[in-house]
Amino acid sequence: MIFLLMLFVFMLAIVVGNELISKVPPTLHTPLMSGANAISGITIVGALMCAQYVVEDANGKKILAVAAIALAMINVIGGFMVTDRMLAMFATKKKGGKK
Repeated sequence: MIFLLMLFVFMLAIVVGNELISKVPPTLHTPLMSGANAISGITIVGALMCAQYVVEDANGKKILAVAAIALAMINVIGGFMVTDRMLAMFATKKKGGKK
């Protein structure tokens, strides 16, 4: 029963997310996505919470838990990198070519 509820929430998130992202104009896409990726650090918390239930002898589950944490970290770091790069485009340049 819990699995079906989780599956329903997952499918609902896919549909709602697709509808929301498709309505975003191209000029706002990069700032919106960089902010969303940076804020998505909550995924790391979710991956860590799921990883605590891995049994000692289940190697497949350990691999999936490590992959979930690694992919969530890549997502967050990428979000910060895009945000930093985007903010650097708007930074004022000082005289002498130095920032």
